[in-house]
Amino acid sequence: MTDVLSYRPEPDELSYTFGGREPVRRVRPGTVLELYTEDCFGGRVRGVGDLPSQVCEMPYLNPVTGPFYVEGAEPGDTLAVHFVSIEPARDWAVSTTFPHFGALTGTHTTATLHPPLEEVVWMYDVDKDAGVVRYHARRGDYTVEMPLDPMHGTVGVAPGAFEARVTITPDAHGGNMDTPELRAGVTAYFGVNVPGALFALGDGHCRQGHGEVCGTAVEAAMNTTVIVDVIKGVGTPWPRLETDGALMSTGSARPLEDAYRISQHDLITWTAGLVGLDQLDAYQLVSQAGEAPVGNVCDPNYTMVARLDKRYLGGAVAYDGVHARLRQTAASYLGTAR
Repeated sequence: MTDVLSYRPEPDELSYTFGGREPVRRVRPGTVLELYTEDCFGGRVRGVGDLPSQVCEMPYLNPVTGPFYVEGAEPGDTLAVHFVSIEPARDWAVSTTFPHFGALTGTHTTATLHPPLEEVVWMYDVDKDAGVVRYHARRGDYTVEMPLDPMHGTVGVAPGAFEARVTITPDAHGGNMDTPELRAGVTAYFGVNVPGALFALGDGHCRQGHGEVCGTAVEAAMNTTVIVDVIKGVGTPWPRLETDGALMSTGSARPLEDAYRISQHDLITWTAGLVGLDQLDAYQLVSQAGEAPVGNVCDPNYTMVARLDKRYLGGAVAYDGVHARLRQTAASYLGTAR
């Protein structure tokens, strides 16, 4: 019988780092976690007059739910996290521009004498029944509907070497990667750095354009269900994603070229190992068949994704088929839940 844990954190139970925090619960591999996650503003931005700089307390932004200690996970293993469902918890969501944050403004690392962008809040209607979010211009009467495409911007495990990393920074442990590819039906893989892995997630988005250009997505609280499992004795150097049809590698760094190189390098070496190709043969294959979706170009590290359709892998199976097994577990859970 599958273990199921439901957990809704109190505000003082939210975490703002990966690492440096005691686990909120211990779970066994194969456990289904039914979780509530707050939005990146901790639910404090509830209208266009709620400027984050006024209603939020720095640096308490981008909270995550967790961490969860997964029994049996040890350094050198891989934690598999299958996303069963991601559903908005409210009928509204929010986005903003921030002074000194985003891809098209001066920042502390790109110092300019230009004045910072104005801080502006946009409220979105979330219509789950219609499957849309509604954008409303702030300085005009323009409104448009966009498809609801829920995802999590921040997912990861504790880093190694006793580090604690603020949740807004993506790196090899995961973190604030902000890739729209991380939606329901995806299995994410993280290299385990500490006993128990200490997995956490947050930063739900109703949808996000590639790059998260303005610095925020359509930010929302989420009710999210995941299944966690441990792949013993198999390392994962950078977070990876698997869907029914594709494999993806991530890379997070600055400049953006280095994030691109990390993701491509990981996908090429992963492909070479799976298919049994010479590294240069895998390099050629990924060069011609691969895609490169952008995660974010606004966080302390940028994130790139390298993607390859499974049809080019000759039937090779990643991680001994854990994605397919977790998909079956998810289907059984959903059938029981109904």
